[in-house]
Amino acid sequence: MSDMITLTIDGKQVEAKDGESILNVARANDVFVPAVCYLTRCSPTLACRLCLVEADGKQVYGCNTKVKADMEVVTETPTIAKERRAIMEVYDVNHPLQCGVCDQSGECELQNYSLYMKVDSQSYSIKDVHRPTAHWGVMNYDPGLCIVCERCVTVCKDMVGSNALSTVKRPSDAIEKTFKSEMPKDAYAMWNKLNKSLIGYDADACTDCGECIAACPVGALVSHDFQYTSNSWELKKIPAANSHSSDCAFIYYEIKQDSIDNHETKRIYRVTNEPHYSTLNGAGRFAYDFDNKVQTKDTTAFINAIEAFKKAKTIKFNSFITNEEALLLQKISDKTGAKLVNEDARLYQEFLSNYSSTAGNSLYSSTLTAVHDSNFVISVGSYLKSDLPNARYALNNSVIMNKGAALYFHPIADPVMEKIGKKGKTTDFIYHDALAQESILYFILYKFGKELPENVKTYIDSLTETRTKTVTETIKEKVVEIVKDEETGEEKEVSKMVPKKVSKEVEFEYISLLEDFGKDESFIELIDTMLAKKDTYSLMVGEDLITHPNAANLAKLCGLISRCTDFDVVIIPTSTNTLGVSQICTLSKQEEGFTVGYNEAADFQLSALGDGDLDIPALNQQEGTFTNIDQKIIPTNAAVGFKGYALNNIANMILDVDVEYTIDYTSQLPVSKGYQAVEFDDLPNMFGNDRVEYRGYDLKANEIEFNDEVKEITSKKLEVNENEIVIYKANPINQFNEFTAMSHEFKDELQSGIFFSTAMFEKLELEAGSKVKVSANNETLELEAFTDIQITGEIAYVSTFDKNSASKALFDTFRFNTAVVEKV
Repeated sequence: MSDMITLTIDGKQVEAKDGESILNVARANDVFVPAVCYLTRCSPTLACRLCLVEADGKQVYGCNTKVKADMEVVTETPTIAKERRAIMEVYDVNHPLQCGVCDQSGECELQNYSLYMKVDSQSYSIKDVHRPTAHWGVMNYDPGLCIVCERCVTVCKDMVGSNALSTVKRPSDAIEKTFKSEMPKDAYAMWNKLNKSLIGYDADACTDCGECIAACPVGALVSHDFQYTSNSWELKKIPAANSHSSDCAFIYYEIKQDSIDNHETKRIYRVTNEPHYSTLNGAGRFAYDFDNKVQTKDTTAFINAIEAFKKAKTIKFNSFITNEEALLLQKISDKTGAKLVNEDARLYQEFLSNYSSTAGNSLYSSTLTAVHDSNFVISVGSYLKSDLPNARYALNNSVIMNKGAALYFHPIADPVMEKIGKKGKTTDFIYHDALAQESILYFILYKFGKELPENVKTYIDSLTETRTKTVTETIKEKVVEIVKDEETGEEKEVSKMVPKKVSKEVEFEYISLLEDFGKDESFIELIDTMLAKKDTYSLMVGEDLITHPNAANLAKLCGLISRCTDFDVVIIPTSTNTLGVSQICTLSKQEEGFTVGYNEAADFQLSALGDGDLDIPALNQQEGTFTNIDQKIIPTNAAVGFKGYALNNIANMILDVDVEYTIDYTSQLPVSKGYQAVEFDDLPNMFGNDRVEYRGYDLKANEIEFNDEVKEITSKKLEVNENEIVIYKANPINQFNEFTAMSHEFKDELQSGIFFSTAMFEKLELEAGSKVKVSANNETLELEAFTDIQITGEIAYVSTFDKNSASKALFDTFRFNTAVVEKV
């Protein structure tokens, strides 16, 4: 049965989803309703009250009033217009007159709405109180400019999940009582709150994503790096995609000339996004200046590169490339016979293949967008906060906005993740042994499986047993008392029901899998409580599973979960275009002979970092496409120029073709793998007012024959000797690769080494500036030691974002290892 209804807005008949807000329905149908405080994907705060409308003759707030069938909505009346104007006058009270230098000027919603409401006089006043500016991580906060709309607070809570911002009290003079009777009531209520409030900041919870900067409608929150460097109207917006992680979130590179003396050369001044429609991580927002500044073509190096490709036995590359570059490398490989080596994409390709063998589908069954829309989410094997922040945002959004629940399984304890939902009620965080993932996936099949294959059901049954436990419950017991009437002396019986606690033995089914990840039978009871009124399920799995010693079996178990439970599965791509490379390229495991490296160290190296034998353009200097986590082919554009050679120039010489642009290959991406023969310039790249993402197109999945060939659990626990600790291959927040490491925004705080929780740092008797010897995988390295206040427990993580990081040698394929750590 359809859940769509019909209503009327300003005389226009529209269709809407039952239960949607009036404001969102109006926006989706191109009917303008002003609102400063409301973000489309977040909960309403009623902070601004500008979205007043009349619904069936009654004045209501459009952001939190749900539409009903046959409702008649009028978006403006004389009373509403008067109220809105009063609200804008209040917002303008004591607002600093510094539009000429304010970074938001020209795209400021306070400016826009003041003009829209025709505010040409001021009816209200109050003595101002000094509010000093503050520096918070990557941003500056000016409370004098702040209108306390709470959009920053809301986006941090509802979308990001850090809860690092909140409204706090500030000193102020009281508003004169006469205003209460003279002013429209909503304007007075809003002013009263504005006059008493500021935004507070929790540095320990902040992950420097900068989403609050994007959400701020005025100039109160600004990147301290961008502040006072340019007027917004001078900047040209280049639509593109985040090149650092597989969400490939929509961004604008905002560019203009480098200086007054250099009009020809453009540079990126900042990156912005559309906070109403998508969320951007800190790397995408701040690590934008990684372009390769090449001014001339090095003909000699170009000729040498062609010769190197012709004699190469191996081409080694990573997944920070476009689909078109991956296709060119495949074409060169087909021509020359060279092996293509990309271990990141090969492991993912292998995992996806094993998943498909039991799922019956060539691609995983869900998307990050679907996770946002779910109301029960499980995450296994991904350090979400660092691996893919947008996946963490999706999990948080599911819990907060959909009144959902979530289970987060990972060995590293994460206090920031624990800010999501109500721990032990709507969320639970299970910190388990590094090798327990097989048990976790089998448990999901046990708890949620439907019509499981006989071999799987038999194995799971072998892990269960009937146990008995004592439970205490309260019952009502009838008690009879003799009551004497004091006046008459008459006695009579009075009965009443009184609570009584009784104990009894009950039988229950117990499954030993619980012990493998540190839980008992109460965990199942918790899940049952969480599942109340839940009907949309998502499972996210990540790199810990893909690199696991038993990755093949884990992938097949994920495939079974997709096929035999209500869960849709997302296999998080480990780098920006890991999924694309895995679909386009035929990959080998071992490199051999003379090797050409494409942004990888090799005998002959092409590098966008300027450290190779031939310079090539970085991803912010290229047009092309990525295959993102949502299995969409997403376009990206060049922000700044590159005057050297590109891979396409080399391919022309080797393949003996004359193709002008790399994007001429966009329409040649393999149709057999689900791509379409669509020209680059025909790819859409926008969001609609209906909140639909019109970007690129969807990769098509193929149905394949499936089997039920999964193995029993063989690994449960990582053996750790007495003098060892567990180490984990991961990077600090917002550091994904050698390109994020180049960013000037992060360079002052660039930390590469081994990271401990505060307690572990103290236990090892380390101090700021300490170095440690780390011995693992038959290697001993000396690393700088750091404290990460956003983790707890005894597992340390080791960064590997540097291109030539020696710390990669401490690990085999698996992200976890045991190591001896000694203070130098």
